[in-house]
Amino acid sequence: MPIDLRLDPDEVPLLNDLYEFTVSAAFFERGMNAPASFDVGVRRLPPNRGFMVMAGVERVLEVLEDFHFEESAIAHLESLGIFKADFLDFLRKLRFTGTVRAMREGSLFFAGEVVMEVRAPLIEAQIIEPIVLNQLGIASVLATKAARCFAVGQGRRLVEFGLRRAQGADAGLVAARSSYLAGFHGSSNVLAGKRYGIPVFGTMSHSFIMAHEGERRAFEDFARSFPKLSTMLVDTYDTLRGVHNTVDIARKLKADGINIQAIRLDSGNLEQLSKQSRRILDDAGLREVAIFASGNLDEYKIAELLGAGSPIDAFGIGTALSTSDDAPAADYTYKLSDYAARPRLKTSAGKISLPGRKQVFRALDGQGRYRGDIVGLIDESPASVRREFRPEAESVTAMLEVLLEDGKRVAQQPTLDESRERFLKSFEALDPRYKTIRNPDPYPVKHSAALGAMIIGEKLRADTLQD
Repeated sequence: MPIDLRLDPDEVPLLNDLYEFTVSAAFFERGMNAPASFDVGVRRLPPNRGFMVMAGVERVLEVLEDFHFEESAIAHLESLGIFKADFLDFLRKLRFTGTVRAMREGSLFFAGEVVMEVRAPLIEAQIIEPIVLNQLGIASVLATKAARCFAVGQGRRLVEFGLRRAQGADAGLVAARSSYLAGFHGSSNVLAGKRYGIPVFGTMSHSFIMAHEGERRAFEDFARSFPKLSTMLVDTYDTLRGVHNTVDIARKLKADGINIQAIRLDSGNLEQLSKQSRRILDDAGLREVAIFASGNLDEYKIAELLGAGSPIDAFGIGTALSTSDDAPAADYTYKLSDYAARPRLKTSAGKISLPGRKQVFRALDGQGRYRGDIVGLIDESPASVRREFRPEAESVTAMLEVLLEDGKRVAQQPTLDESRERFLKSFEALDPRYKTIRNPDPYPVKHSAALGAMIIGEKLRADTLQD
């Protein structure tokens, strides 16, 4: 029997909510399958977030390109005893034939914007809602958490360490990929290294030291086995004695051409211990030995440590990153904006949606820095909205690109390194006041005049829809 730690390709369409099937079946029975557009976006940003990082797009596109129901999936739906045979026959033939416009991975986005539009026959677009939100949600939340660590890291090396406490096997992979996308140097996750080409890093375990009869012997054994990975974990017992033992081993191994790379601090007062350790290493002539810190770190603790002058060269961030512990979810929505060539609008209190097909326009100043965004209609252009920025923008970029058309990619899939470069460039262009990790300024996003007029008209029309 196969292990449960898996997701078979033929199960992907069933990774779904039941109501997507019942709604789709009701649409089918009434012949309602005209072209429809659904907008994906975030109503409001999580606490202390001034931006979010677009991630998970490539996974969504991979799912949609191969979306189909195997006979085993049809058989399971049939076993529920609630679907008619003609609807199940329809699902047997269903493929995603629509268009996806989206912001590219590595782009920054803000509350109230459309980050992806799915346009397809109504049933095709309806039935994929959960998988789209599932993949974009976790990936962008974790990429944003990683970007916040990157923002305060002052160029230090950052490594994702969160697999063991990630909320599931797949979440561990997403954390590794999203963090690398958002500026991290690598991950401890070997499978992520294989799948995505991410650099992998690791040191030694406390158990390795505890299994030895002496700490110095453990250090020497590991350094001789892995001379290029010789980071000594010094806090199994007394941390500073561990640093002194590292000095002794470093002197002994130098004669054999083995150089200790670093020490790792994983507990205790990291500010104090890093400063004391640096003095011990420097006094011993080991200025080249780096200090790597880990142990319940996040962007707040990194900022505090570096603000206090801690001489730490690299950080391993685990649980706080892989779970985005202070903001584990974002208010993602997937809302119908256009059906059968007419705008659609939801007017629920606090959950109003935007009607019509749209584009997001980003204004840049003369130095290429972000000034603000306008959400407009799809038939508007950078030239037509440019004058709506005050003062008039130096340049305007349309953020939503066609990535999938007729169910197939229309552009070459970017590499993860290319998406990472997009993030780094985007992040550099965002003003620091939006990147601060506490109480960031709200980034300016407004509606174009044309969209504003459509909203007013559709609100008036919506009043008649309950008669």
